[in-house]
Amino acid sequence: MPSHLPRRKVIVGVDTHKHVHVAVAIDTWGVRLEDRTFPADSGGYRQMIGWAEGLGPIEAFGIEGTGSYGAGLTSAVRRAGHRVIEVNREDRRSRRANGKSDTIDAETAARSVLAGVSEAMPKLADGHAEMIRQVRIARDTAVKARTAAMITLKTIIVNAPAELREALDAIAGDKALIDRCAGFRPGAIDNTTASAKHTLRALAKRWLFLNDEIVEHDKILRELTEAVAPTLLDGFGIGPDTAAEMLIIFGDDPERVHSEAAFAKLCGACPIPAGSGLTNGRHRLYRGGHRQANAALYRSTIVRMRFHQPTIDYVTRRTAEGMPKREIIRCVKRYLAREIYQRVMTDHRARQALEQAA
Repeated sequence: MPSHLPRRKVIVGVDTHKHVHVAVAIDTWGVRLEDRTFPADSGGYRQMIGWAEGLGPIEAFGIEGTGSYGAGLTSAVRRAGHRVIEVNREDRRSRRANGKSDTIDAETAARSVLAGVSEAMPKLADGHAEMIRQVRIARDTAVKARTAAMITLKTIIVNAPAELREALDAIAGDKALIDRCAGFRPGAIDNTTASAKHTLRALAKRWLFLNDEIVEHDKILRELTEAVAPTLLDGFGIGPDTAAEMLIIFGDDPERVHSEAAFAKLCGACPIPAGSGLTNGRHRLYRGGHRQANAALYRSTIVRMRFHQPTIDYVTRRTAEGMPKREIIRCVKRYLAREIYQRVMTDHRARQALEQAA
C-alpha cells in the first residue's frame, strides 16, 4: 500500500438472532472482506471478536438489536475495548430493492456505520437502569393480571344468582368487595351459588396475591430510583413509577442522550412544526418516541396542572392568550422533560464524582 494512504480499518456488521449471529466485515474503503456465522453464546462472541481482530485494526461493530438478541454480544465487544454502534432495522423500501437475507442485513449494518447513517451508542445494560427495567416488567405484567382478575370477578358477579349478586352489589369499594369474596366458603359444589362463590374466592385471592406482589415491586423500584437519581423524585408530581420509566429511557449511560432536546424527542414530547399559510409558527403534538415514557410524562403533567401552583399560573396565562388545552399540555410536558433531564444529569455527574473520589 502506498505510504501516503491511510491504513484501512475494519467495520463489522452483525445481524443478530436467538441462536446464531451473522457477521460481515468491510474495510473503511467499502471493500467487503469476509462473512462468517457464529453461535450466539459466550464462546461465539469470543470467536467473532478474534476473527474480526485478525482482519485488521477495528473501527467499530455495527450491531442490530443491541437491546435484545444482540445484548450479550454488545457487552462482550465493549469489554474487549471496541466501539459499538447501534444499527436500526433497514426500511421496507430498501428491503424490497436489495432483497433480504442474514448476510445482506449484516453487510447493510456495516455500510450504515461506514456512511455515518448509524451513529447511536447502545444503552448499557449492566447497572441500576437495567435492574429497574427488569423489575418494571414484572410489575407491569402483575398489574395487567390484577386488572384482568378484577374485571373477571365483576363479570362473574353480573351472572351470579340474584341473591348473591344483590349482596355483593351492595358493597362499596373494590377492596371491600375483594375481601368479602376472598372470605367465601362455598362448601360442596352442587349448585350455581356454590360454584360462583368458589370462582369469586379464587379470583379474589389471585387479586390479593398480585396486589402484594405489586407492592413489593414498587418498594424495590423506589429503592433503585433513589439510589441512582435521588433528586429526580424531589420533582413535583414525579413518583417512583414515572422516575423508573425515565431512567429506563436514559439507560445506565445517561450521557448517550446528548441534550435535553434529544431526551424530549425520545419521550415524544418535542414540538413539531405544523404551520401553513396564516398558521405559520404553530406546533403540534409529536406521535413518535417512547410511548410509555410519554404516558408517564402525561400523568405527571396532569398532576402539576391540578396541584402545582406555578403550573396552574402558567395554564391560566396561556388559556387567557387563547391557547387550546392540548397545546398547553404539550408545552408543560416539554418543560417537564427539560426538568427531568437536568435532574438526571445532575445525579449522574454527582455519582461520577463520588466514584472518581473513591
